Amino acid sequence: MDDKAEKSDAIQTTPNSKVDDFEIGEISSLDEADIFLREHNFTHEYIQELLVDKELNKKLVRKIDLILLPMLAGTYVLQYVDKSALAYSAVFDLFTDTGISNDQYSWLASIFYFAYLAAEYPWSYLAQRTRMAKVVSGCVISWGAILMITAACQNFAGLSICRFLLGVFEAPITPCFMMIVSMWYTRQEQPFRAGVFYSCNGVGSMVGGLVTYAIGQMHSFPVWRAIFLICGGVTVAWGFLMLYILPDDILSAKRFSLQDKAVLVGRGKLGRTGILNRKIKWYQIKEALLDPQVWLLTLFMLLNEVINGGIASFGKLIIKGLVKDPLLTTVLGIPQGAFQVFWVLSGTWLASRIRNFRTVVMVMYLLPTVLGICLIWKLNRAKHLIGVLFGYYIVGSYVTSLVLALQMPSTNLGGYTKRVTGVAVVFMAYCTGNIIGPHAFLSSESPTYPTGCILILSCSATQVVISITLRFLLVRRNKSRDAAAAARGITETEEHAIEEVGGDLTDFENPHFRYVY
Repeated sequence: MDDKAEKSDAIQTTPNSKVDDFEIGEISSLDEADIFLREHNFTHEYIQELLVDKELNKKLVRKIDLILLPMLAGTYVLQYVDKSALAYSAVFDLFTDTGISNDQYSWLASIFYFAYLAAEYPWSYLAQRTRMAKVVSGCVISWGAILMITAACQNFAGLSICRFLLGVFEAPITPCFMMIVSMWYTRQEQPFRAGVFYSCNGVGSMVGGLVTYAIGQMHSFPVWRAIFLICGGVTVAWGFLMLYILPDDILSAKRFSLQDKAVLVGRGKLGRTGILNRKIKWYQIKEALLDPQVWLLTLFMLLNEVINGGIASFGKLIIKGLVKDPLLTTVLGIPQGAFQVFWVLSGTWLASRIRNFRTVVMVMYLLPTVLGICLIWKLNRAKHLIGVLFGYYIVGSYVTSLVLALQMPSTNLGGYTKRVTGVAVVFMAYCTGNIIGPHAFLSSESPTYPTGCILILSCSATQVVISITLRFLLVRRNKSRDAAAAARGITETEEHAIEEVGGDLTDFENPHFRYVY
């Protein structure tokens, strides 16, 4: 029996059926959350009663926040610091001790994302088929170990191998975190929660700058090697903590009661995206690859990360062109992290608070990036040092658009396999953009990098057009579905979403699905 036939059988089953009423093939096509409800005899009416208890739901969301967000946020701080360790090392003696050139340095940044690109979907596949939290925790431990080994490198070849392996083990973090957020939170809650952990890139920038400044006081040991050893050791310890605390999914979480899990399942059903299904469904992969929404987000992400690849790799060198002291270069980079925290938290808060405001925020938060790049490029550095620094600090607003675009596939795609695939495809563009970005910043054009600035301005303008196109597409889809429902005399309510049997339908297959934009 093929996937669609299995799902059709499951959907035709009455909502009050027990698991025993299903054939084996039918059960495998159901979302695991629905199987959980049936096994524990939770009725749709009881789930609905739980969902209208606002105090119960607030308490549960606070509990989720306290367990999940510190783990996700802490990991993101370490990921940023560890990924940027090469950039921090570059302002000390990395170039002279290893004999690498500026062009080789650019390739070290790109090699990391080549590995990301190659490893990301296999990790996503493994995470869906097995235990997501264990996959993520194991990768955190492994990348910390690789970072420590990097301190022993003597040349470009050694650094290249370590950067590649670092990319392999960091690859599943963001896609898996987006899937975790979409599993535990409602669609309205998701943007801000994703923003909370992603804003920790900015925290990581500040922490990394301070830690590097402290390590830079060392005179008895090469500073760049100490950076890799210390950061890697902290990451290994954090990975083991994650292994103990981070739950794999809603249904197996040890710190939540059966009632808590039932509420979480009910909350998850409201968005009609599905909660958990470990079976890989090939037709859903095909559907994801043919969905225009996925490719618009993919192109948006590619352009966004071309910007990121350049700024992340050469931002410190832009500041180095303003001042000569490497420690002062590190300190002057710290405020950029604080600005990034502000951009991401404010933008994702707006997207969560105002209904269907996500694509508007994506456009709004590209504008400071345009202004910042113009200041960096055109201001006279001798006369307007503060202006150039301010431009560098505000240029990171594009990260807000990145967070919302990364989060949209897990919010706007129904069917678990389709969601995993959509997230993976969009994230592949993330990797590709970061590979391209550093090569637009030509060493011969230091410290103003006009080619890189022109590319960033072009990418930002194109992203505005894509955001508007995406909004138009999703609005049109919703209007078409609303019209079809009205013609059949159907009024969509939350009760209908709770009563639907979780047959792991895609958004194309489920006429009740509505997109957020």
